[in-house]
Amino acid sequence: MQLFGNYDENIKIIEKHYPVKILSRDNSIKIIGNEEDVSRVKSILNQLLASIKHNEPITTQSVEYIVNLGKEGKEEKFSSLSDVICYTAKGKQIRSKTLGQRKYVQAIKKNEIIFGIGPAGTGKTYLAMAMAVASFKREEVSRIILTRPAVEAGEKLGFLPGDLQEKVDPYLRPLYDALYDIMGVDIYQNYIEKGIIEVAPLAYMRGRTLDDSFIILDEAQNTTPEQMKMFLTRLGFGSKVIVTGDITQIDLPNGKNSGLKKVTKILENVPGVEFIYLTKSDVVRHPLVQKIIEAYEVYEKKE
Repeated sequence: MQLFGNYDENIKIIEKHYPVKILSRDNSIKIIGNEEDVSRVKSILNQLLASIKHNEPITTQSVEYIVNLGKEGKEEKFSSLSDVICYTAKGKQIRSKTLGQRKYVQAIKKNEIIFGIGPAGTGKTYLAMAMAVASFKREEVSRIILTRPAVEAGEKLGFLPGDLQEKVDPYLRPLYDALYDIMGVDIYQNYIEKGIIEVAPLAYMRGRTLDDSFIILDEAQNTTPEQMKMFLTRLGFGSKVIVTGDITQIDLPNGKNSGLKKVTKILENVPGVEFIYLTKSDVVRHPLVQKIIEAYEVYEKKE
């Protein structure tokens, strides 16, 4: 049931990509097609069955991904995605869903400063949050600090009522949403009140030294070079910094350079700093997101 999915949706995905027919008879599966395709599909099904036996959920997204790996002869690497990072408040496993995401998670474990650069939907921020929570639970850090530059994406928020914190809250909403999902609202509120978790705009980081902390800078493509330098030099002892961004979605005013684009050239050979570039193949949102990214890439190349 898990392997085939609702109304055989998983099998239909495989048959869409390979010219084979997959049939179920009692406790056996029959694959009809030419020898090469049958061998590849058999390998894919065995990988999926192994995941099910380890109580790992199979989704249409994971089936699409292993099918694409199969086209490159890499379907056996699918099993390397089984490591659980942590669990959400509802007990759902959080793990890497693509090889690019796995490389990103491994880089976070090994380095003090990590840049996760890639398009929307590749899990850059969410995985960074999960790693931060896991690190806090293992008592490797004593607090989690999340920050974003308060740059307007074509909208003006200055007219909104409230104090400065209330005005910048809309910019930070994606960070709140991820933490609610991973920790639960009650635990999150408790940690916020105790100062264990801090969510603040980038401007609040100036002049501080952040020791024993897991620090995440999100939407870093909207920092200026000066802001990026300011942020990176906040790193204190026992801390880890993750910088995430998408250099194709820069919302800075015309004439302003992106600090994220510039820092890739400045720090590319510095030990302890690693750049991970995620691509459209690492998108884990709705399949249409991947197609949208591809369409924009084609259009921009023509322009």
